[in-house]
Amino acid sequence: MEDKQTAAPEKVGRFSISVDQVQDYEFRVKFDKEQVQDLMTDEPPPLGHDKGPNASRLLAAAVGNCLSASLVFCARKTRLELRGLHTEVAFQYARNEKGRLRVGKIDVVISPQFDESQPEKVQRCVELFEDYCTVSQSVRAGIPMSVSVKT
Repeated sequence: MEDKQTAAPEKVGRFSISVDQVQDYEFRVKFDKEQVQDLMTDEPPPLGHDKGPNASRLLAAAVGNCLSASLVFCARKTRLELRGLHTEVAFQYARNEKGRLRVGKIDVVISPQFDESQPEKVQRCVELFEDYCTVSQSVRAGIPMSVSVKT
């Protein structure tokens, strides 16, 4: 019998996007959905002209968005009133042993505005929601990450 912890994940979906160079370090990202506008990315100076977010900022946005959406999903599933939510993502660079720039750490602080009359449901969501975040759980294996929820 195969151990569920080491088994390859089941493939359940697929999508693709395209990235085309506009000039220098500026790129146009085209998504697989007609209703979604193209996204311009660029590197900050001295490489680029800072005309859009770079890949690190997109990764930080993806982690923050996915964790926020997972907490909203949990709140809705447990019928917990969520009046709003604010998420801050702090991204830290580090150099590897070859001196190459890498993602060193991601710290996420989520500040939801829950209905405080149901503390048991709040606690349950805080304990569970991260497990449903596709992005953070996927990158966590390679990037140290901390997540905290301010209630």
